[in-house]
Amino acid sequence: MPLTREFKETVKARVEADAEFRAALLSEAVEALLEGDVDTGKVVLRDYINATVGFEGLAEDIGKQPKSLMRMLSEAGNPSATNLFAMISQLQKATGIQLHVQAGSATTA
Repeated sequence: MPLTREFKETVKARVEADAEFRAALLSEAVEALLEGDVDTGKVVLRDYINATVGFEGLAEDIGKQPKSLMRMLSEAGNPSATNLFAMISQLQKATGIQLHVQAGSATTA
C-alpha cells in the first residue's frame, strides 16, 4: 500500500526536529537488513532518504542516477552490497549519524 503524502511529510518533519528519531530510523533500516528482512529494510531506508538528503542529493554524492537508487530500493529492487553500503555510508556522513555494530549471542525462546 502506498504511503500518503501526509505520512511522508509527518516523517520528514519528525526527522528534521528529532535527532534521536532520525538515528533510530536509520538504525531500524540497517537492523532489518542485517536480520534478513530486506523488504522492510529497503522501505525504511527509502523513508529515511526521502526525509533527509533526498534521492537526488544522495545520488550526486555517490555518483549514481537518482532513478537507479529508487529502483534499487523499490519492492522488486535488488541492490548490490556495494551500492547498499555506499548509500548507508553516505547517509551517515550527510546526516551526522554514526552507526556501530555490536556482537552478541543469539537467545532462544
